[in-house]
Amino acid sequence: MTCIIVEDELPAQNLLKNYLSKIPDMQLLATFQSAMDANNYFKSNTVDLVFLDVNLPDISGLDFIKTVKNPPSIIMTTAYPEYAVSSFELDTIVDYLVKPFGFDRFLKAVNKAEDRLIKKDVVNQTVEDSIFLNVDKTLHKIILNDILFLESDRNYITIVTQTQKLSFIDSLKNWNQKLPDLEFVQIHKSYIINAKYVTKISGNEVYINTHRLPIGRTYKANLLKKLRII
Repeated sequence: MTCIIVEDELPAQNLLKNYLSKIPDMQLLATFQSAMDANNYFKSNTVDLVFLDVNLPDISGLDFIKTVKNPPSIIMTTAYPEYAVSSFELDTIVDYLVKPFGFDRFLKAVNKAEDRLIKKDVVNQTVEDSIFLNVDKTLHKIILNDILFLESDRNYITIVTQTQKLSFIDSLKNWNQKLPDLEFVQIHKSYIINAKYVTKISGNEVYINTHRLPIGRTYKANLLKKLRII
């Protein structure tokens, strides 16, 4: 999970950095002492989480976050607990840390932010999205979650569902970016599969219904991880 710190007091900055260094999957990308500096950062960058002080030099943290388009999750930090009620009126506020706070309280807030991020990803990636493919001058509706696998052959892609098989000019790399990461995984330089349709794995082959597909050596570990095979 990526994050930034917006905090004008150096001791508070250092405390947050120290706590973050103890959590392996947290990546601190930047630290700012004013909301205006953070505002410039948001113009060209995105993060999962912001540790935001309420009392900042130019504009309060609460007023600042209202100006950010599509704001990330926020953990507020301040020495004034009376701000807590008003801060929770914003949907982006995950938690409120009152200074001084210990590592156990900090970790609890981070875990809440991580849970929210996971739930958000699941909601975004499990929606039954559909697309229309123009193949031979005919528009075919494809529901992404119905795709069994995609096969690449030179400049062509073949999409196989339980009821359709469509071939058209495209690249596997392009489809890797389109498909929901929650379900789809590349297993070979020529194949992307929908992991939920895997029936078994035998040696270096994966079975999807009646189809037997090869597993590339460099892709196998990621496939097993996706299938939660230890």
